[in-house]
Amino acid sequence: MTGAAAPGGPGAPPGTGAVCLDVGSTWTKAVLVHPDGGLAGFAEHRTTTADVLEGVDAAVRGVTAAAAREPEPAVLACSSAGGGLRLAVVGTEKLISTEAGHRVARSAGSHVVHVHAGPLEPADVRVLRGHRPGALLLLGGADGDDPSVLLHNAGKLARARVRFPIVLAGNAEARDDALALLRATGRTVVACANVAPVPGELVPGPARAALAEVFAQHVLGGRAPAAAPRFRRMVRFMTPDAVRSGTAELARICGTRVLVVDVGCATTDVHSAGPGRRPRRTVEGDLGVRAAAEGVLLEAQAEEIVDPVEADLLTATVRGMTAEVGSVPRDPGSAAEDRRIAALAAVVAARRHLRDELAPEDGDPDDPHDAAGSGPVGLVVLSGGVFRQRDAAGIGAVVGTLQQDPMLAPLLASASVLVDADFALAPAGLLAAHDRCAAAEALLCDHLLGSR
Repeated sequence: MTGAAAPGGPGAPPGTGAVCLDVGSTWTKAVLVHPDGGLAGFAEHRTTTADVLEGVDAAVRGVTAAAAREPEPAVLACSSAGGGLRLAVVGTEKLISTEAGHRVARSAGSHVVHVHAGPLEPADVRVLRGHRPGALLLLGGADGDDPSVLLHNAGKLARARVRFPIVLAGNAEARDDALALLRATGRTVVACANVAPVPGELVPGPARAALAEVFAQHVLGGRAPAAAPRFRRMVRFMTPDAVRSGTAELARICGTRVLVVDVGCATTDVHSAGPGRRPRRTVEGDLGVRAAAEGVLLEAQAEEIVDPVEADLLTATVRGMTAEVGSVPRDPGSAAEDRRIAALAAVVAARRHLRDELAPEDGDPDDPHDAAGSGPVGLVVLSGGVFRQRDAAGIGAVVGTLQQDPMLAPLLASASVLVDADFALAPAGLLAAHDRCAAAEALLCDHLLGSR
C-alpha cells in the first residue's frame, strides 16, 4: 500500500475496526482493535528515516493481514517520530544562558545541545549549525540592560543560513526591534517574556510554554518531501496527546488519580489525571532508553538516585544504547540493563512532574490546582516498549524502584502499579479522541485493568 491512501481513514464508520498506529522515533507500532474494543493483533516495524511511510505501511500491512476478510479498518494515527527537540541557546553570559536553557528545555520535550554567550561571529554561527539544533532560544540580558548584544545576535541569525524556529526571550525593551530584525528575513520566531527579567532571577515558564509549542510541531516527524503530504493527512495527534487522552479515560473509569509514565527511546513522558480534572503532561527530551540514555544517567546522578559505583558500571551501557538506537536486547543481561535505565528515567521524570505540581515556577501556564490535582496517586501505569518484555521479576524491580524512591513513596504508597504490556493506552486515547469511547473503555478494561 506504499503511496496509497490510508485504509479507511479516520472518518470511517464507528462500526468498523480500527488500526491504531503510533509512529515512534525508533519503532512504529500498530494494533488492530475490533469495534467492541477487542484487541485483534499487534505489529511493529523499525521507523524508517528516509521515508517514514515505509515503516508505517509495513506495520499496517502486518497487523491487517490476519483480518483480510473483515471490513476495511480505519487508521487512527499518532506520532512522536521527531524524537526529542535539540535546543541551542544564544545569550550574553555563559552561566546564566546555560542554566536558563536547561530550565526552559526541561519538561518541554527538549534537551540543550549547544550554548553560546556573547556576540555571534561567522565562525560561531558555523559551530551552531554543526550541532544541528531543531530550535534556538535567544536570550539577551535583564530588562533594561544594554540591548546591543541581543540586537547584534538577532541580526546575525537573520542573515545566517538557518531554518530552525527561534524562541525570543530576552530584554523586554529590545524585544520588538529584535523580532523585526529576525522576521524581516522570514525567520520563524516566537516571542515571549524574558527568562531573566532581573539579575539573579530566572522565570522559565513562558519560554518553556513557547518551546513546547515548537516541540509539538517537531515531534510529529515525517517531514521528508515524499512522505510529508500523506503523513500529515494521516497523523492527527502527537503521541503525548494520545497518551494524555488515554490517561484521562483511565481516571474516569477508575475514579482515582492516575499517573502514567511512558518511557520511549528518545523521550520520557509523564501524564497525570484525576476524575473531572484537566489532565497534565510533561515531556522530558533528555530522558530515554536509546538516544537519550546518557541523559538518564547524568540526571540520575544529579538526583542522587544512583551511586558512583553503579554509575561507572552503567556508563558503557548507556554509550552503547546511544550509539545503536535501533538495538533490541539479545539476552537477559541486556534486557535487565534496558529495564534499569528505564526505571531511572521513570523516577527522574516522575520527580520532575510531581515537583512542578507541588511548587510550580513563576510564569508556568498550568495551574496545578486546576489540572490533575495533588495528593496520593491511586494508579500508576508504566508504558513503553521496554516494559513489554513480560519478565515478571524484572518488571517487579522497576516497580520497586518507583515505590521505594524517597521522593515518590509518599504519593505512591497506596497506588496500584500496572504495566501496559498489550500496548493499550495510546490506542485507547486515539479511539476516545475519535468518538469511539465505548471501544476505548473496553480496550482499557480488558487489556490493562484486567476487568470491566
